Amino acid sequence: MVFKRRDRLPFMRRVREFFLPRTGWRRAVRYLGHRIKRLPDTPHRIALGLAIGVFISFSPFFGLHILIGILIARVIGANVIAGLMGTFFGNPLTFPFIIGISYNLGRWMTGVSGRLHEAASIKHAFGNAFKGLWETAKSWFGQGQGEIQLLTEFWHEFFFPYLIGGLIPGGVAGAITYFVSRPLVQAYQHHRRAKLMAKLRKQAASERSEG
Repeated sequence: MVFKRRDRLPFMRRVREFFLPRTGWRRAVRYLGHRIKRLPDTPHRIALGLAIGVFISFSPFFGLHILIGILIARVIGANVIAGLMGTFFGNPLTFPFIIGISYNLGRWMTGVSGRLHEAASIKHAFGNAFKGLWETAKSWFGQGQGEIQLLTEFWHEFFFPYLIGGLIPGGVAGAITYFVSRPLVQAYQHHRRAKLMAKLRKQAASERSEG
């Protein structure tokens, strides 16, 4: 292939650059920060939307974080775009910490023994859940036997502890996000408004001098 790299990178370096690209994450963070500051809304609604998105990132609803963040933001009157952007707090860099804190705390709070050590455990849990769901659905049409016990195990062993455990760190992270982002957005909006007013006064003065 014409654009294929000749010197294939070592496996570990390819893994590292996937999670820590040399410019990708930095550009993404800068872009998000720029977009957040320029959202046409009040600092309170923007900060609240961000807080909601961050909070949702600590939930076990993988693949639905953006949708849930948007829905909650709309229901409580927060900025919807900020709610969407806040869910980006959950990403390949932060998920290992989010999952470890939420799941292990939840297991401790609910009295479930054991700890989560690696991502394979999560993959195994969801794999069993989907298998149980599929086999149970087929059994409704007379195809094999249901595996409802796999769904029950998934709920008790993984989903419920994760859901409960994510409430505290998610709430703390969301509150910090709100109280940090609100004054920053407010300061940026004041600065931008003052800059615009200065520009308008300068244009008015220039028009009067020409007249």
